[in-house]
Amino acid sequence: MTDKDNLLIEDFFKQAAQQQIEDNGFTERVMAQIAQTKPSTRRQSILWTWFCVLIALALFILLGGWESLKATMMVWMTTALTSLEVLITTAPTTELPVNPAVVFLLVAFVLVYLPYRTARMLSAIQ
Repeated sequence: MTDKDNLLIEDFFKQAAQQQIEDNGFTERVMAQIAQTKPSTRRQSILWTWFCVLIALALFILLGGWESLKATMMVWMTTALTSLEVLITTAPTTELPVNPAVVFLLVAFVLVYLPYRTARMLSAIQ
């Protein structure tokens, strides 16, 4: 964009920001209503969250969720270890030199550091 375009855009938005739209007190009524219902709404939200967590936990236990989770984790670990084994076994036969220590560090980085960093970023957002 050129400076002329930037000036035109700034001028347009300055004019738009100066416009007043009459709402006949609608905004004030809405804000007053929100302020009145906030404490009870927050309590209801917390209760609903705990209710859903307890139902999910009960279903997890009743439907054998732990066994399913264990089986899924075993499949993931088996797949990861098999893939790593194939990579290390076939690495000497490839044209590209692959150092097993580098592969180990890369896998450790992906499995340990990236989830840690993601969790820190998500906790910082909240």
